Amino acid sequence: MVGITSYGAYIPWHRMNREDCVKAWGGFAMPGERAVAYYDEDSLTMAVDAARDALADFDSTKVDGLFFATTSSPYREKQCAAIMAWPLNLRNNIRSVDVSTSLKSGTSALALAVDSIKAGTLNSALVTAADLRLGAPAGMLEQQVGDGAAAFLLGRENVIAEIIGMYSVADELVGTWRSSEDFYLRSWEDRMIMDEGYAKILPEAMAGVLKLCELTPKDITKVVFDPPADARRHGKVVSQAGFEPGQAQDIYGLYLNVGITGSAMAPMMLVAALEDAKPGDKILFAGSGDGADAFILQVTDQITKLKPRRGIKQNLVSKRVMANYNDYMRWRDMVPLEAARRPDKQHIRLSANWRERKQLLGLWGVKCLKCGTPQYDNGAATTGPIRICAGCQAQDAFEDYPFAHRKATVFSYTQDNLAPVIDPPASVVLVEFEGGGRAFFDLTDRDPAKVEIGMPVEMTFRKLQLDRGITNYFWKARPIR
Repeated sequence: MVGITSYGAYIPWHRMNREDCVKAWGGFAMPGERAVAYYDEDSLTMAVDAARDALADFDSTKVDGLFFATTSSPYREKQCAAIMAWPLNLRNNIRSVDVSTSLKSGTSALALAVDSIKAGTLNSALVTAADLRLGAPAGMLEQQVGDGAAAFLLGRENVIAEIIGMYSVADELVGTWRSSEDFYLRSWEDRMIMDEGYAKILPEAMAGVLKLCELTPKDITKVVFDPPADARRHGKVVSQAGFEPGQAQDIYGLYLNVGITGSAMAPMMLVAALEDAKPGDKILFAGSGDGADAFILQVTDQITKLKPRRGIKQNLVSKRVMANYNDYMRWRDMVPLEAARRPDKQHIRLSANWRERKQLLGLWGVKCLKCGTPQYDNGAATTGPIRICAGCQAQDAFEDYPFAHRKATVFSYTQDNLAPVIDPPASVVLVEFEGGGRAFFDLTDRDPAKVEIGMPVEMTFRKLQLDRGITNYFWKARPIR
């Protein structure tokens, strides 16, 4: 039996009312709001958050492969999955794969992982999908898209949803695209995209997987597939494929409160379906984009044993509505800002980052073997590894100690209104970890007026700096969502 053993999702804390776009540029406002990644987030960091949700209560060192799907990779030439393996505490002898350029990258990555497990190449795999896509200002795409991520852990044991069939269709239709030179999405005429692409390819893929598994639409409990920008077309495809409206997974919760999340949209909808699934349910899952991938999933009794995740439900209700549209433009680097009257930041030290990648990307510290004192140093205060215990002064008597999954509280903090940050003030906190250890971190996803000593926080993987095309990633603290 091969299938999903766990799931996770991530939706950014910040949301923007769609009417704010109209207030800025005029035009027609869509209802609801859209999720907006913070200025220190990208598709890689969101995928890490979703994957950490999926890996809760699982031993990450037993994962054999990592598949990262996106159309908005921070790199055109550099593998993101290899970076993600460090904050997720995966082994180095894994198969790491980036799947990109198509909106069905998420479902394609899932199919690749399933095939690898069925072939015996991998015993388990982690599939992540995330997107941060930009519609040009004053256009409808700006309101329609949203940011988010989903993740699935696949394997043979304790399967909560067995994948009993897969079917794929390839097609060439220029509908929505972005070339290597484009900053914003481009889209062609809606009727052609819908009538000649979406409305034909998805029913074909669904019919193909039903026939392969010798099933009919009546055998399916839920049909889950990504909606287009025109949500009414989703319902039309449901009926074209032979399903009743009640069989379709609800799209409006995500559509109205998050937006169309690109390659992550269909996977996020599947997470939402699994949150409510019961043993025995059959789910038809599909994703579209230059063709379509379709799957039949059989929910097992194991789903009742999976501990709750943040998933879609908890992420939806945990939010902060942005005060204005200008913040969105600053976060997405759409407008030039006055340079800070401070010395320029130093260049990223590539050799130092490589040497210290375990403590910087993995947030690993040390624990004294004699007195048990944990310590963490990000390299800011010293030029080498920790050698002396702060508790008992023992020398070179340490074992590795992980901090990434430990909750913490704010021991002290400062708010710097003059620091060169995109969203001032710069909130810097000295955190005290559960079990011991203190360290300084930036505080993100916060309301500056609500920061206080003793506030519970958790660690999150974020961007620090972009320098010469290189993104410097590190950990920040955030109030527990």
